[in-house]
Amino acid sequence: MEKKLCVIGLGYVGLPLAHAFSKKYKVIGFDINELRIEELSNGFDRTLELSKEQVEEAKKNGMTFSNKLEDIKDCNIYIVTVPTPVDSKNKPDLTPLIKSSATIGKVLSKGDIVIYESTVYPGVTEEICVPELEKTSGLKFNKDFFCGYSPERINPGDKEHTVSKILKITSGSTKEIADVVDKLYQSIITAGTFKATSIKVAEAAKVIENTQRDVNIALVNELALIFDTMGIDTNEVIEAAATKWNFIKLKPGLVGGHCIGVDPYYLTFRAEELGYTPNLILGARQINNAMGKYIAEKTIKILIDNDKKIKNSNILVLGVTFKENCPDVRNTKVIDIVDELRKYGTNVDIYDPWVDLSEEKTHFTHELMAKNPFELEKKYDAIVVAVAHDEFIKLTKEDYKSISNGKEILIDIKGILENPDWRL
Repeated sequence: MEKKLCVIGLGYVGLPLAHAFSKKYKVIGFDINELRIEELSNGFDRTLELSKEQVEEAKKNGMTFSNKLEDIKDCNIYIVTVPTPVDSKNKPDLTPLIKSSATIGKVLSKGDIVIYESTVYPGVTEEICVPELEKTSGLKFNKDFFCGYSPERINPGDKEHTVSKILKITSGSTKEIADVVDKLYQSIITAGTFKATSIKVAEAAKVIENTQRDVNIALVNELALIFDTMGIDTNEVIEAAATKWNFIKLKPGLVGGHCIGVDPYYLTFRAEELGYTPNLILGARQINNAMGKYIAEKTIKILIDNDKKIKNSNILVLGVTFKENCPDVRNTKVIDIVDELRKYGTNVDIYDPWVDLSEEKTHFTHELMAKNPFELEKKYDAIVVAVAHDEFIKLTKEDYKSISNGKEILIDIKGILENPDWRL
């Protein structure tokens, strides 16, 4: 049977995946966002993961975009790449996953395969998604339809490690389906695949990838706090320690985004449900979540040390996305710095040339500057460089001086400035 794929969720993960599959198969990209479908149909990807040429290439290959259920009913492989966020209490929000499963159930036919790529805790695919598929479709799991799990490994903004160049974990609900899923991904992944022994193993492997990184960064962040109280430059310590062959070289910083700052909560949630308290993982989350407050407090202290008035002082924050050269503002921790600074009565302006101003309100209530502050007359008492966008790396000491109120006070979170007043 000829494979016809439907990729559900056309964000940072789904769109590049659909583009890769379109080179080999007939693909329909499905998303509930009507504007997103319209933009992609016109060749525009607002996530900037694909260029206009790449979107047009996918369309020439026969790929179409739709938000209509009838357009996907004749597909036989459904790949789910919807977000899996956490709520205000850091509990997993599986609503997008459950709703997409219900949507697929309405068009599911005998012999179809549903593959999930969204990050979850072990057991979600078979214990939460499958029952939804069965309920909506009336079909029986592993008799009428089958499932697979192949966790996404997309790195937003990374144009080198693209979807086809990253080794992919695969799995299936039966041995035969595991082989089918593995061969499907092998056909587009030049880096190869790793077939896990079960869906739960694949789910667990994904969730610990980012949990491990979160814990490692938390260690470096805690060391940075310790060394800061000692008056020692953490980055100099790291460079010295990195001369040992097996030292893991990480730098302190904010841990935001939709992966490292979110995925550990999926694992801790399930662990606590089963009666185990994951103290190390939760402790790491606590350390990383507190970094924004620490940076803000450090900024205030440096203003005081320089005899600057705090109330109504003007502070410029450069960058708000969760990483450099990427428009993604989901779960950005830069906002924690802004919120804390404003508690002291300061006036904070935020500038980020990568953020679509029409999108900002969907993620936070803060208003971003529409114009480049380096082209305006306003002066600032302190400047916080929060994201290492290329545009900011190119700035000179004179650029900062030109918009500073008296002596320039520079707070460098990303280690891109020469001789800042303080560096994390």
